[in-house]
Amino acid sequence: MPDCFEIFNKDLAGRIGRLRTPHGSVETPALMPVVNPHLRLIEPADLKKMGAEILITNSYIISQDPELREFAERKGVHRLLGFDGPVMTDSGAFQLSVYGDIEVLPLEILDFQRSIGSDISVPLDIPTPPDVSRPRAEAELVETVRRLSEARERWDGGDRLLAGPIQGSTYADLRFAAARKVRELGFDLCPIGAVVPLMEAYRFRDLVEVVAASKKGLGPGSPVHLFGAGHPMMFSLAAALGCDLFDSAAYALYARAGRYLTPSGTRHLEDLRYLPCCCDVCRDRSPEDLATDPDKTALLARHNLAVSLAEIREVRQSIWEGSLWELVERRCKSHPRILDGLRALGSHAIWIEGLDPVSRSTCFYLGPESAKRPEVLRYGSRIERIELSGRVLVADRGVDEEGYDHVLWFLPPFGPYPKELAETAPLNSEVPEASDGAGLYEAYANLKRLMEANPDATFEVRLRDPPKLQKEAMEAER
Repeated sequence: MPDCFEIFNKDLAGRIGRLRTPHGSVETPALMPVVNPHLRLIEPADLKKMGAEILITNSYIISQDPELREFAERKGVHRLLGFDGPVMTDSGAFQLSVYGDIEVLPLEILDFQRSIGSDISVPLDIPTPPDVSRPRAEAELVETVRRLSEARERWDGGDRLLAGPIQGSTYADLRFAAARKVRELGFDLCPIGAVVPLMEAYRFRDLVEVVAASKKGLGPGSPVHLFGAGHPMMFSLAAALGCDLFDSAAYALYARAGRYLTPSGTRHLEDLRYLPCCCDVCRDRSPEDLATDPDKTALLARHNLAVSLAEIREVRQSIWEGSLWELVERRCKSHPRILDGLRALGSHAIWIEGLDPVSRSTCFYLGPESAKRPEVLRYGSRIERIELSGRVLVADRGVDEEGYDHVLWFLPPFGPYPKELAETAPLNSEVPEASDGAGLYEAYANLKRLMEANPDATFEVRLRDPPKLQKEAMEAER
């Protein structure tokens, strides 16, 4: 783990941490509002008042404007922006991805970022878009790694941080290898790059695969920045995968298009009868008031950012209390395509279980996706530790228990458990009265494993579920 990063709380692969920079520490997960030095809908001083702890701006844009460049080199990027907290600068890779070429050399833009006092500098990598041919992805990754190696060797920024972007398009093995190399080179922050097209196309399943592969290559200690992740509805999903920093231009871009952000999606201002928010913009206004205000765009940007920062605080609270999975389920069920992301998260359940703290508060089972929670997987992996002999009853609560050597109660999605453990985690979980298919399959698969682990015991199963369903679940592959 880099010396600049410290972790305090964990849940799933997410964590609450502290990232130390020359201009102060940042609590993570954190959102970095993007500040365009040419066009500011919200002044940086106001961004800080709203709760922004760190900003990100584009060093390439500053370097190409003679007036901005001269000011930044003379007085620093913090004075240029009017912000005394940490500032991260991007290298121009976004412009490179849009225009195909930019008028700057990799080491030149790195030296410029250092000269203007950036707290976190980013080398100029090659942002390889999704779905390119593998030869192109491999060739561009080789060039990115060369540039990163050169930047790491060149860097003498003192206590300022250097970020090492992870590329590899949509090839999981390339992302893994790139992340492993970034970790070996010793970068302070590890951004996952070129994922904006996936988010714009609502390809959240592919996004999860890219992030998971990168995180597995990095290991659990490195702080991770997910480039371009600015919509509040996906912060919890990204945090559950272990992302610590997000950057948002969405608050401003959406405002210019008259779009109103919420944690569950985006609304068009003209479609709203009421403003479902109590921020200082929405509290005393109607949609019509906001739509006709001369400062509509700036006001809408303030609302969008306020909602985004509030969601970051919600994510932190969920990590702290051990309820991040519940928040992810609520947010991901707001749109079918982001639900794909939640299901993709479930496919990495074994990896997440290895990172998730064993001790936690009571969990809530909210639907089929909850069957992939770490608690469920962990219980199933340990059920063979229960040693039984003689006559064993597996039953719902409330049945006649006389005449048995052991009595196990049954709770989907966990399955059988000694009744003495009923009030201990995870068996004290809150579950619906009517079980769904995914939970039942997990429960009966655990029952089958328990029976196989205790061949000398005689089992009697008395459950309210239909015998046909019991048989199918007992025979199903996990």
